[in-house]
Amino acid sequence: MRESLTPWGRDAGVLIPAASGVFLLVGAGVSALGFPVAALVIHAVSLALGAWTFIPGALRKLWRGRLTVGLLMTIAAVGAVLLGHIAEAAALAFLFSLAEALEDRAMDRARHGLGALLDLIPTEVRVLRDGHELVVAGADVRIGDVLLVAAGERIATDGIVTAGRGGVDLSAITGESIPVSVAPGDPIAAGAINGSASLRITATADGRNNSLTDIVALVSAAQDRKGEWARRADRIARPLVPAVLILSALVVIFGFLVGDPGFWTERALVVLVAASPCALAIAVPVTVISAIGSASRFGVIVKSGAAFERLGAVRRVVFDKTGTLTRNVPEVVAVERGAGGSSTFALVAAAALEARSTHPLARAIVAAAPAGQRPEAQDVTEEAGRGLSGTVDGVRVRVGSARWLLEPDADEALSNAVERLAAVGMTVVVIELDGRASTVIGIRDELRPEAGETVAALRERGISVALLTGDSARTAEALAQSAGISEVHHDQLPSDKARVIEAYRRTAVTAMIGDGINDAPALATADVGIAMGQTGSAAALESADIAFVGTDLRQLPRAIAHARRGLRIMTGNIVLALAIIVVLVPLALWGVLGLAGVVLVHEIAEVIVILNGIRAARVRSDSSGKPPSS
Repeated sequence: MRESLTPWGRDAGVLIPAASGVFLLVGAGVSALGFPVAALVIHAVSLALGAWTFIPGALRKLWRGRLTVGLLMTIAAVGAVLLGHIAEAAALAFLFSLAEALEDRAMDRARHGLGALLDLIPTEVRVLRDGHELVVAGADVRIGDVLLVAAGERIATDGIVTAGRGGVDLSAITGESIPVSVAPGDPIAAGAINGSASLRITATADGRNNSLTDIVALVSAAQDRKGEWARRADRIARPLVPAVLILSALVVIFGFLVGDPGFWTERALVVLVAASPCALAIAVPVTVISAIGSASRFGVIVKSGAAFERLGAVRRVVFDKTGTLTRNVPEVVAVERGAGGSSTFALVAAAALEARSTHPLARAIVAAAPAGQRPEAQDVTEEAGRGLSGTVDGVRVRVGSARWLLEPDADEALSNAVERLAAVGMTVVVIELDGRASTVIGIRDELRPEAGETVAALRERGISVALLTGDSARTAEALAQSAGISEVHHDQLPSDKARVIEAYRRTAVTAMIGDGINDAPALATADVGIAMGQTGSAAALESADIAFVGTDLRQLPRAIAHARRGLRIMTGNIVLALAIIVVLVPLALWGVLGLAGVVLVHEIAEVIVILNGIRAARVRSDSSGKPPSS
């Protein structure tokens, strides 16, 4: 499925610097024993090995017009050799090549950790194909194959359960530890682990292009998209290389002016190394790559480095209601008709229209209609945030919110029903037949059990919370009160939602979390748009910056805590990298530190920055982002 990470002992990128270090130490020992010529030869070998890892690349980039840190080190090494400091040049080459090797290794490790998700696809799968049972590679599963999944086996690709009932473990994909029950007709994702029952699953995606491979592709692309912190570091580091070259040249010129060019040329080489932005160049990338990769392993897909950075700065979260704050399993629990209306035909007509919709409430209406009585709807159109209209058996039908369809002079019984159902937290849907409101439907979508805990965890972290919904005031406020949310915006059309988010952004970095088509404008407007990936519409996922693979809202405060920690690590890395330059340059310029000392301090700082960045891959265990209690 993927190439394994090369072991340390067989990684040429590590072995060559290591060999350079060995020759450097041996040369130092031989020199201490009084064999200067032999020590010179051994140090030359050390220099050649270390220099081989960066000088050719630096010269190739120079040929293409790019000035890099490697070029600065090349000039320093060559200058040291010309001045007769072979041992110092060897030390520079060894330490710089070792730091570069550790940097490459850290980046490979961060990227490789993401690729581990692909190992969730089994190497061999039993399938029914054309009536025959076959064993095929997991990557060779085709759409339409029937997977035969025994207890404890992983599921090779996305599909629909066609036979069997049981629980599946999605923890490796979504981070949710509680098994999910599945039955015939239920969708199931690639990489899930089957429980104790045998399942038959009809593949809806092939083994090479499914939800799991999509996650890996999204996160791989995100790791290459720079955020604001990365751009800031680049803006600082990019001009530093030519500035360092100019500063070093000025020191050499000063040496000629005062009549001691050899002494000041050596001093210029030390300054050149001291001012090199090695640590600054890696300060942000290793942190972002590590953090985004680890977030994907608990079910949070971040689409760019910029989105990750903004997530860490969020100070307000706005929730959509249906399918986000609620469980997304709505049920019709009340049907009330007006004077002279037919609730049975109205429900059947509404179901005919809603069969064309992807809205969560549509499934509830379709399920509530009498079986076998669903005529075909014609000319169906959807008005986002309002409802549907069309024709059923020659009758003009509209299904949608009371605000849209219930006129002020509507049937009193219907108006009272709307008030009564909304007062107990139901979502109210009105059915209009031939221009007249006929029936009111009360739909209840229970609050997610973790919603209150999630809201409390966000508030503990100083994040304000609001609810944004197209539902009526009574329905929205009843549900918000249950979740512990006091700030509610109701009766919102998609354009209204976007305007509310725009207003929020003026006072705080704002995240919007939603899942429907009508949430897409608000998700696109927010500083951070977060889509419920498992249940979200394509429009919502496309508009969002971040997607949740699962449905556990507790991942939200966990993701924000993870991003905040990443930002703190980035900040620390940049401050350390700049501090090293600010401190070392004066010390180098006034001769307090020689070439070997400056190189040693500089490369130790780079190793510290790398190790600190790798810490961003660690994931805290609870929803608040606090370390678990012992």
